[in-house]
This record gives sequence, C-alpha cells and structure tokens, in this order.
Amino acid sequence: MDCPCFALPMDVGVFRSFSISVLSSVLESSSPLSPERSSSGASVVAIDNKIEQAMDLVKSHLMYAVREEVEVLKEQIKELMERNSQLEQENALLKNLSSPEQLQQFQTQTQTQSGSPTAGAPPGLPPAPGAGPTA
Repeated sequence: MDCPCFALPMDVGVFRSFSISVLSSVLESSSPLSPERSSSGASVVAIDNKIEQAMDLVKSHLMYAVREEVEVLKEQIKELMERNSQLEQENALLKNLSSPEQLQQFQTQTQTQSGSPTAGAPPGLPPAPGAGPTA
C-alpha cells in the first residue's frame, strides 16, 4: 500500500534542537553533581527528578506536534473527499451526456492503453460544441 501519510510538513530538526536545548536547560538549572552532593542519595533523586521533568516536557511538545499534524491531515482528508465527490458527479454527468458508442470507444481505448495517463480530455468524449466537424 503506497501511502503518502508519512511525509511530515513540519521541520523535525527544529523541534529536535528545541527539545535538546530545553532538556539541557532543565538539567543545568541546578548542579546536583557538585562534590558536596555527589555522595548523597539526594543527588540521585535530584537527577531523576530533572530527567523526569525533561521527559515530561518533551512528551508534551511531541503530543502538541502530533495533534497539530492530525488536524492538518483531517483537513486534507476533508478536501480530498470533497474533490472526489465533485469528480464522481462530473463523471456521472459525462457518462449521461455520452452516446453508448462513445462510451464503448472510450473503454476500448483505456483497455489498450492499460492505464497510461493521457493529457487533456479523453479522446472518446464528444468535442465541445462549435469545435468543428468530426471525423
């Protein structure tokens, strides 16, 4: 399944550097590794608390980024569904306006081309009014 859902429009590098700078500032806000505190159990607890705070901060930023991306994807899905509906209506209209011979010719051409894309309107559809004589 080929799905372009994994393309991230946001700059992950900026988010990463921001998170690293926030993490380092949280860890540097106190120095639990000073010689006076390095032997006590309080320094280990302080380090653990700082790490937990930093991880919570990174988690909240990540959750925000994910929510933002979900909203963007929901909007894209909505637009694509609307476009699909418009194209289905246009397709039904063109089928109704075409003669059975034109539809058969179009189906034959699409089968022989085996799905290769064509530029412009499909050749089996009727020409626009006033376009001149047909062959």
